[in-house]
Amino acid sequence: MDPVSSSVPKKVANFGVPWESQYGYAQAVQVKDTVYLSGQLSHDKLGNLVAPAALDAAGKPVDFSAMEQQMHQTYLNAIELLGQFGASLDDVVEETLYVLDVDAAFAAAGKVRKLMYGMDRPQCASNLIGVARLAFPEQLVEITFRAVLKPGSSL
Repeated sequence: MDPVSSSVPKKVANFGVPWESQYGYAQAVQVKDTVYLSGQLSHDKLGNLVAPAALDAAGKPVDFSAMEQQMHQTYLNAIELLGQFGASLDDVVEETLYVLDVDAAFAAAGKVRKLMYGMDRPQCASNLIGVARLAFPEQLVEITFRAVLKPGSSL
C-alpha cells in the first residue's frame, strides 16, 4: 500500500523558526475538524525567546519570575497559529501545560488563562504537568493545544 496516497488529508502551519527544520515537524496540523498544535513556547517572530529565564553555571533556571511573561507570549503564538485555520482559543477543547516549576506555573496560569480566554473559567480541559527539562534551557513553559473547528471548516 502506498503510504502517501493512503494518508489522511492534512493542512499544516509553521512559523519559519529554525528549530522546525532542525527537529523536523509542523507547528500545527489540521485533520478533518481538529487542529493539533505542537508544543508552543514564548518566541517572537524571529525565533528569539521572550523573557528567557536566568540560568546558573550548570545551565539550569534560577528564577521562575518570567513564567507569566513566557506563558502570555506562548498563548499569543497559539492564537496566531489557530488563526491560520480560521480558529481561535474559543475552539480549543484541550491544552496541556508542561512546566519546570508547578507552583510558579499554577500562580501564573490562573491570571494568564483567564485573560487570554476572556473568561473566569475557560471552556477547555487543561492539564498542568511538571517536567525536568524543555527544549531550550531558558524556557519555563510549553503548551500544546487541541481545537475543534466549527462545522463546515474541516478539510
